[in-house]
Parts: sequence; C-alpha cells; structure tokens
Amino acid sequence: MTARPTTAHPTHAVIIPSYNTGPKVYETVRAARAQWAPVWVIVDGSTDGTDEGLQAMAADDPLLRVLVLPENRGKGSAVLTGLEAVRLEGGTHALTLDSDGQHPVDLIPQFMRTSLDHPGAMVLGEPVFDASAPLLRVRGRRISNGWTNLETLGAGIHDSLYGFRVYPIDALVAVMKGQPWMRRFDFDTEAVVRLAWRGVAPLNLPAPVKYLRPEEGGVSHFQYGRDNLLLTWMHTRLMLEFVLRLPLLLLRRLTGAPPFQYLRRR
Repeated sequence: MTARPTTAHPTHAVIIPSYNTGPKVYETVRAARAQWAPVWVIVDGSTDGTDEGLQAMAADDPLLRVLVLPENRGKGSAVLTGLEAVRLEGGTHALTLDSDGQHPVDLIPQFMRTSLDHPGAMVLGEPVFDASAPLLRVRGRRISNGWTNLETLGAGIHDSLYGFRVYPIDALVAVMKGQPWMRRFDFDTEAVVRLAWRGVAPLNLPAPVKYLRPEEGGVSHFQYGRDNLLLTWMHTRLMLEFVLRLPLLLLRRLTGAPPFQYLRRR
C-alpha cells in the first residue's frame, strides 16, 4: 500500500525519467509518492525489468502513472514525454527528479510551494555536495556554470546541471519543440539557458546531492568523453545564438525585465 502523500496539487506533478537504475527506482518512487502526488515515471527503454515492477506499483496507486518508451531516447526525450502527458491532464508545472536516489525527495514540497508562489519562474536546485561527490565532477560543472552565466548575461542561474527543478511546462515544451537538441545529457543545461532567453526567471534553492556507491545501489550513465563532448557542442551552439540575442538581453537586464527581475531583490 502506497503511503498517502503529504501534499497533492492538480497543476504540479513530479516527473521521474528512469533508465536501467535497477531496484533503486522503486525506493525513489515510493519516497516521492510519500511527499507528493501525482508522480509520473517515464521508463526510457530500460532493459532491467523495472518497467514491469513500476507498472505493478501503479496498478495499486491511481496517483502514480508509468509510461514505458520502447527504446532509450535520452533524458530530455523522456522528460518531454512526461511534460506532454502531464499537460494533457491539466498540469502546468513539473518537478524533475532523477531515479537514482541522488536528489532530496524530502524537499519536493518546498520546491513546489515556491513554484506555486512564483508560477512564472523556474525553481532550480542549487547542489550542496558532501564527501561522496567526485572531485572531477564538481570541478567540471564549474566550467559549464561559467558558460551558462555568460550565455544568460548573469540572469542568476546558480547551477546549470542539477536536475532537481520545477519547470513551467508550456514554456519548456515550446522551447523543446522549437529545436532538435536537449534530448539527452544536454537537456538540463540547455533547458535553463533557453528558458532564461524566453524570459523565465530562475529562483535558486539549496538542495543536497548524494553520489551513491555501487554497493549502495548507485548507478551512473554519465560518460566523461561522450557527454563532455556533447556539452561542448551545446555551449558552442548557445554562444553563437547568444551573440545574436545580446542586444535584447542587455536591454532586459538594464530595465530589470524578465528574466532579470529577481536580481534587484538580492
């Protein structure tokens, strides 16, 4: 029997993309459902059998939805599938949660409340690392954050890679439908840059992140060579567009227009 969620809201849903995370996904989903409803799990072509287990969980819980993609399409594609499904049922915002246990599910209500208070914003997790964080990963994200800060003219995005976030669905779907990228590991960073360009302001909240060891059930599909090359290509594209957008971004920043309206409050 699934525990009754502490909070439920018809416009705000949790989306959990999942690819071959093994039994850890069941723990993540149960924890998320104990905090919020509805929860949508998008099984991104997993071959570990978790699709059947998740569907069995959903059969006993009307506030848990499971969609199974026939093949692995990437995190961005899985999230887009979830966004469109949530929107069809009247949802306006979605919190993305990784299925591998790294994200703090107990903070879901806080992030959702902030989104409800500021529906035009994107509520971004600002990672608080502990000793489990690989030093190479921590240092590497500083490079991506630096490029993101430049590409958005300092709109206030504190971390470009941490996927624990609440997005306005209409704006994000429009951004993703407008170009072919953002379908794999490039999703998290490109999403916040393009949303900022669209006038969606960032609000940052601290959130701990834990890198689980294999013996703790931790699973990582990050590949340094492949994914860093993807990020390099992404930032190259974004910088070329940034040059074209720079005059408008400068005007918005000078006048305090979105996405810069929160900067004057700091």
